[in-house]
Amino acid sequence: MQNAYSTTNGNNIVEFTTSKSAEKLADERKTSFLQTKPQKETIYIIKKDGTKEEYNIQKIINAVNKSAARMLVKLTDEDLKEICDFVTNKVNQRTGDTVEIAEMHNIVEGALEYLNPKVAQSYRNYRNYKQDFVSMLDKVYQESQRIMYIGDKENSNADSTLVSTKRSLIFNELNKELYKKFFLTVDDLQAIRDGYIYIHDMSARRDTMNCCLFDVAKVLEGGFEMGNLWYNEPKTLDVAFDVIGDIVMAAASQQYGGFTVAEVDKILAPYAEKTYNLRYNKYICLGLSFEKSREEALKDVQKDFEQGFQGWEYKFNTVASSRGDYPFITVTTGLGTGEYEKMATLAMLKIRMGGQGKKNNKKPVLFPKIVFLYDEKLHGEGCISEDLFEAGVACSQKSMYPDWLSLSGEGYVAEMYKKYGRVVSPMGCRAFLSPWFERGGMEPADENDKPIFVGRFNIGAVSLHLPMIYAKAKKESKDFYEVLDYYLELIRKIHKRTYDYLGEMKASVNPLAYCEGGFYGGNLGIHDKIKPILKSSTASFGITALNELQRLYNGKSIAEDGEFALEVMKYINKKTQEFKAEDGILYAIYGTPAESLCGLQIQQFRKKFGVVENVSDRGYVSNSFHCHVSEDITPIEKQDSEKRFWDLFNGGKIQYVKYPIAYNKDAIKMLIRRAMKMGFYEGVNLSLSYCEDCGHQELNMDVCPKCGSKNLTKIERMNGYLSYSRVKGDTRLNDAKMEEIKDRVSM
Repeated sequence: MQNAYSTTNGNNIVEFTTSKSAEKLADERKTSFLQTKPQKETIYIIKKDGTKEEYNIQKIINAVNKSAARMLVKLTDEDLKEICDFVTNKVNQRTGDTVEIAEMHNIVEGALEYLNPKVAQSYRNYRNYKQDFVSMLDKVYQESQRIMYIGDKENSNADSTLVSTKRSLIFNELNKELYKKFFLTVDDLQAIRDGYIYIHDMSARRDTMNCCLFDVAKVLEGGFEMGNLWYNEPKTLDVAFDVIGDIVMAAASQQYGGFTVAEVDKILAPYAEKTYNLRYNKYICLGLSFEKSREEALKDVQKDFEQGFQGWEYKFNTVASSRGDYPFITVTTGLGTGEYEKMATLAMLKIRMGGQGKKNNKKPVLFPKIVFLYDEKLHGEGCISEDLFEAGVACSQKSMYPDWLSLSGEGYVAEMYKKYGRVVSPMGCRAFLSPWFERGGMEPADENDKPIFVGRFNIGAVSLHLPMIYAKAKKESKDFYEVLDYYLELIRKIHKRTYDYLGEMKASVNPLAYCEGGFYGGNLGIHDKIKPILKSSTASFGITALNELQRLYNGKSIAEDGEFALEVMKYINKKTQEFKAEDGILYAIYGTPAESLCGLQIQQFRKKFGVVENVSDRGYVSNSFHCHVSEDITPIEKQDSEKRFWDLFNGGKIQYVKYPIAYNKDAIKMLIRRAMKMGFYEGVNLSLSYCEDCGHQELNMDVCPKCGSKNLTKIERMNGYLSYSRVKGDTRLNDAKMEEIKDRVSM
């Protein structure tokens, strides 16, 4: 009978089967190569600092195992024996009883080169780690000093004045350098240093996933375990709010990017009904009539809804995650037509519209971002939920949220809803999942197969800098698409390595997601690898500066022309579809929001190609497929211009226009309904300003006209999300983004 046996050597697990006992086999292995000795009596290794150390074969085993692990290679027991025999034989052939450490490295490299060149390269890259780490840590130190004493404005959702945020930012700098050192190839590094591609969130990509649609309802059902403590499923609405808040904060801390709770009205409704039944029975027992008991019970439910949403606003805007920022929480709502579902939506909009703060000095919060799911059959004129639409418009008019997602217009998202009844909620500000079918995977198994969206996620985005790539092709007299293909392949390889790397993670890294059902298929044991769950995730090719690409091509903007930009996007879509079929990975095209990247890409372009009019003469590039913010066009013209690109960015997109209409509710309603017919995910863009001294508020003021104070808080649309352009007179935004905001006409 065969027995399975495994042993740990360094970071590597060597597994094999044998008919012998594990104990006897371990003894044989120990004598076979773990204690391999040179023929000479004693051999010493001369270290870099000049000290001597007795030759120890175990150190070689540890080193080669680590090198193999970095390349996702698993050395067998036979491989290790071959390496040890090779090294020991070489040592025996030398004269004298000492070996310089540099020579020992060369011997080990020789053994690995013969066995596995990839592992040999990994060993070579790592052997001089001390020198590399000195340089790396010096860079991290310089960044830490800047963060400690100046601050950081790369992420407007992170308050870098706080000690906890500073610590997180400093760690992120170290993790980013480790990622570049041990994960990226030379070609990758060259591409990001030159600026042709940009790898988002390098500080987190080795650890976890990106944006997600977390399945809160699945976690709640029947109870769950969190932090070694069992949570029973809530029995009342107020407890449900508390528990969901805990789930969201805990799970969002284990990832980066947007965290969406989809159709929150439907999630909360069953707990509202439980509360109603408890309160109704209580009032009946107190002797109230049926009608009065119902009235009082509904008042209690309404109160719990309002207090619950207010509690979320407090928690999500004041309690930073372990990443140091405020988690990017999004909720979608509006489809529920039941009594408690509509009550949930109306209560959430009421609380957001009312704002938070001191009496007579309230302003809307940033989180959670609210997305209204619009169905013309429900929310159109005279329909059952027109009241929700009216409340949503009033809330957008007051606080810019909710954003609006069309489920009954044109395009991919509406198609999924109309054909399958499934909602593709945005993950965070704009990322969307590609369909993954319950039985067929990438393609439906048959006409009855349906796509699943809730419980899925993205594993990261890498953005192309198209104007840079075009300029490089022209400078080197190469075909643009040939150069573009090179960078598309580079991103493809990065995504494939990311899938492989993350697949080795254990479910224990995020128990709520992988063990308690937060992610699709997330019923793993804590020691199971998460690789099976990754198959339904997406990986994004990001696009920035499409407007500047068109400018570079023929001097015209997207609003003026756009045909070349369209041609390029059709080509990129075609290529990624080919990659998807070949690799079995859900690649998606993502309109990059570019918060700090908008300025970095200008610096990179200027360094290589100088200042080009309407391309790099401003301090920022345009986001995604959007018209330039300074374009003097109407909201309708902007909607029409950007509609051409809408179906070419199904992995991430949003459309927004500046509503230069003050508090004209009818005009806002008209533009929203128009956007919904076009199938848009639409953002209402105003510039909200609040005086912290007297409480006066109006659109886009820099000095309070009432009291003359400059102590203002201003809320602007960053990209697909809102942010503070000023907080009590100061700003959390970088200089490039502030320049863009100053130039805004159509956005």
